[in-house]
Amino acid sequence: MSSLHAVPEEVHKFSAEVGTSDPITVVGGRTQWNVGGTPDGSAREVTAPSGIWSHEPEEMTVRCGAGTTLRELSEQLAQHGQMVPFDMPPNATVGGALSVGRSGIRRLRYGHMRDLVLQIRHIDCNGKIVTSGGPTVKNVSGYDLCRLMVGSLGKLGCLAEVILRCLPKPQATRWLTGVIDPFEVYARLYRPSSILWNGEQVWVCLEGVSSDVEAEAALLDLTEVEGPPPLPSDGRFSVEPKALRNLSVDDTNWIAEIGVGIVHSDRPSKAQKISKTNESLMRELERRLDPNGRLNPGRQVVPL
Repeated sequence: MSSLHAVPEEVHKFSAEVGTSDPITVVGGRTQWNVGGTPDGSAREVTAPSGIWSHEPEEMTVRCGAGTTLRELSEQLAQHGQMVPFDMPPNATVGGALSVGRSGIRRLRYGHMRDLVLQIRHIDCNGKIVTSGGPTVKNVSGYDLCRLMVGSLGKLGCLAEVILRCLPKPQATRWLTGVIDPFEVYARLYRPSSILWNGEQVWVCLEGVSSDVEAEAALLDLTEVEGPPPLPSDGRFSVEPKALRNLSVDDTNWIAEIGVGIVHSDRPSKAQKISKTNESLMRELERRLDPNGRLNPGRQVVPL
């Protein structure tokens, strides 16, 4: 295992690979490859370093290469009863998941994935190693550049190494389904992990200590199932959580995340509007951090 503060040799090698001149695109598991637009085909492909470099169960932190698969991360943490709730395909990479910035369907309980990030080392447009954040929960302070990297699609830097906050793995997990008012479910339950709704049927995920999960399940007249329904994958957009009550998505197949406001649809989403202020800020950040546009050309940061 590497020292907690030293830059791993793998990161130095990645820095050299990124270099200083030609356009590049970072390749992970390609599980969300088209989010934000297809990368420029002329860009040179590079791969972030992988591997679990340290896991501190007592501190509930894990340090790994950005190219590490979620399968490898999950297997390591499970040995100590811990997890990082990415909720993505096991062949996806940590860096890819963070770069896309789309939290999984258990966001209702565990929050946005950016809240799990303590420290990031990335390679900037000049091939230099940049460290932001801190290696422990207690010393993360100052300008939060590491969380700004989450959802940036690699436009602000190439993720090389991350330190994540781990969470206890729930003792019990139950998925229930039935026809019931999802907003009544949301009001009745204490910290459900997920409530999904397709306009008619509801799916609820309960997690935690077995006795608590059983008590919560007893409040609902629902049937237990193995897991969540398949999510439509062609479109995704967000609304105010309270607006889901009056959601209208024509005749499309859709599933909404109650309490979160994310809607998954089988129709490609139209580009969501972002304020001129936010768009201007993002473009200015890209101009300052990558003036020649060599990092992941072809992609554009999108809301969510």
